[in-house]
Amino acid sequence: MVQRNIAHGKEIRRWCDTCGTLLLGESCSECGSPGREFEINSPGDIRPCMGDSIGMVTGLFREAFGTSSPLDGKALFLNKVAGEDRTDEIVAHGAVLGIVRFDMRSDRMVLEIRQPGADLFADVAVKNTIMFGRMSGHLKGKTIPGENIADVRGEFSAGDTLIIRKGQKVGPGIALADSTDLRSVERAVKIRDLNAPSDLPRSPDSDLGAFVRSNRDHVRRIGRRAVREIRRFMDEGNPKGLPVTVSFSGGKDSLAAYALAREAVGSPDLLYIDTGLEFPETVEYVRRFAESHGNRLHVAEAGDAFWQNVGTFGPPAKDFRWCCKVCKLGPMTDMISRRFPKGTVTVEGNRWLESYARSGIGFVTKNPFVPNQVNLNPIRSWCAADVWAYILYHGLEYNPLYDLDFERIGCYLCPSCLSSEWRNTGRLHPDLYARWEEHLHAYAADRGLPPEFVDMGFWRWKVLPPKMVQLSEGLDLCMTPRDVHGPSMDVLKGASPCTAGGYSMEAVVSVQRNRDFSYVEDALRTVGDAKYSPDYEIALLRTPVGRAKLFGGGQVSVTAQDQKGARLVFEKAVKALIRAEMCTECGICVKRCQRKAVRIAGGMRVDPDRCNSCGRCIQSCMVVHYYDKLMESVPGGVPRKD
Repeated sequence: MVQRNIAHGKEIRRWCDTCGTLLLGESCSECGSPGREFEINSPGDIRPCMGDSIGMVTGLFREAFGTSSPLDGKALFLNKVAGEDRTDEIVAHGAVLGIVRFDMRSDRMVLEIRQPGADLFADVAVKNTIMFGRMSGHLKGKTIPGENIADVRGEFSAGDTLIIRKGQKVGPGIALADSTDLRSVERAVKIRDLNAPSDLPRSPDSDLGAFVRSNRDHVRRIGRRAVREIRRFMDEGNPKGLPVTVSFSGGKDSLAAYALAREAVGSPDLLYIDTGLEFPETVEYVRRFAESHGNRLHVAEAGDAFWQNVGTFGPPAKDFRWCCKVCKLGPMTDMISRRFPKGTVTVEGNRWLESYARSGIGFVTKNPFVPNQVNLNPIRSWCAADVWAYILYHGLEYNPLYDLDFERIGCYLCPSCLSSEWRNTGRLHPDLYARWEEHLHAYAADRGLPPEFVDMGFWRWKVLPPKMVQLSEGLDLCMTPRDVHGPSMDVLKGASPCTAGGYSMEAVVSVQRNRDFSYVEDALRTVGDAKYSPDYEIALLRTPVGRAKLFGGGQVSVTAQDQKGARLVFEKAVKALIRAEMCTECGICVKRCQRKAVRIAGGMRVDPDRCNSCGRCIQSCMVVHYYDKLMESVPGGVPRKD
């Protein structure tokens, strides 16, 4: 069990000084040492530094201090922490030596050392060091005046990380001016910390093999526990005897899930979603893996669905991931209904530490969008280091992109990918990179947004989080988009008393007309009784609490007995209008309808003789799910309170 220092947002980990590596279990499986405790920042999803990532980290130390010798041949680990973009703590010798982060302004990876890093490199650094004096007392957080600097070694720029010395004390600092100007400025260097040299043990040379050997018993233990969970469910929770499958994305977590399922039940079928936005390396890896291990591979293909819908919905965002519904859930729902009509139990690699949304998942879950699939999450409590230790212990072939400094692997243009990884994509696949960059820049220009909207990753959020608001304000940028093609709503009259009695509400909804207005009638049928006049392009809705009229020009008029009913009918009517015109034809609503009243024919069609307005199809609709995101930030887009 991982220990936490809740008061300081820290996680306690342990390090084997004898074997020079991170410990995940209660003791080192190689030498028996209980290890030495050290702290990392929460949430603590630490992982081994592998492949090109090793060269990136050691290269930054060489660039900063002229040497990487204290790290050469040592075990390195990275711990993801909060930041504007990629931000990782660097762990070696059983301590956090510093931070490596992607700087959005300079478009490059930068290094910031911490006290243990300064201790480790102080005696070997040949550049980026300074000596100062004539200051006393508690100096952490203080600024060194240029006149107090006695010696400057190496050439560096403002913002670079430094090792600072005062007598016998050593610490990390940040240059506030270029090295050539350092002695002449009032504020020269900021002191991050300053202490007497620590007694941090120096680790022996170590590698991934030592990491696996030292955690052998822990890997076996968590593997046995996960396998028991799967077998217990198959014995007790699967009375229908549904076949077992594995959701195999090509990532590390799904690889661990596969190995556990294989040990638990034999040779499961693999489910893979080709979103049309996959890395070529991932597509090849998945197919090669299935073939070499003798597993049947079921591929759900989204084809061109993303590019067909991006013009309507705009770029996906971390808080507006419409693409997942269109390119993943739709194809997967369709494939499962065809290949596994009675349903399937799918083992997945969901983990608590992946995201806040997954932090509370249990062992058994069901996706409301995929009704005939039961999901098992055997590695939900694992950290990334657990996953890698398990994979390496079992000698499993993993996606080669992990050795190319990718921390996560999904769709190549996913808004959740980091800008640093997006730069990697540009080097690996300039054609894929160029297509999305051109689309984003055209989108920004269309809406009067500055180039930084794309270049600094603001497009990745529909609503900017505080860290990105601060960044935009610091750069004096206006990041409020002027929506050109998206839906908008002008509320002419809020829910207010009507002269004829009751309450009424009126608005004009602007939405791109993608299909015949009769589709609006079909969408309204899922809400209540609906009628449609093609001659006048008027759709009428009648519900127990009120009525609505929808016109082809976008006008919406509602009447009801009370204010609450007027608002309720208004929202249902507008959602039906948006749903009809913006339908992506994903087909999830068809699978959700137990009465077989819904079909896809150029959009959603509803059989009035079968539909009972139960609302199941509405709950499964991606357009309705993101209604608030689609309509927000548009003047008048949210009905005002009366």
